[in-house]
Amino acid sequence: MDPIADMLTIIRNGCRAQKNEVTAPYSRLKTEILRVLLEEGFINNFTLDNKKRKISIMLKYGKNGESVIRNLERKSKCSRRVYVSKYEIPYVLGGVGTAILTTSSGVLSDREARRKKIGGELIAYVY
Repeated sequence: MDPIADMLTIIRNGCRAQKNEVTAPYSRLKTEILRVLLEEGFINNFTLDNKKRKISIMLKYGKNGESVIRNLERKSKCSRRVYVSKYEIPYVLGGVGTAILTTSSGVLSDREARRKKIGGELIAYVY
């Protein structure tokens, strides 16, 4: 019942199966999350198919074929929302990973949120 968790699971399973591309149902929030993943270098690209209302996500792999995304963790769920202030934004793996937040300024990475000094709902950890 959680579309964001479903998309993260599709990406996680695609990485484990060494797929080059996976598809997920479209929503604006998902495209914003994918924009953050693209800016942080966790995926190669994503494209929108408006007729079929699908998002194609091109996954990224290293030189030896290992996935750039080691783990995706959904933090805020439908049953339990997790909010953080600008002082409580976590460092994922000591700054190696990325936390994705929804804020009043849109969907941001933890680095952008710290720079803008705003908190919000903690969506997921990516590392």
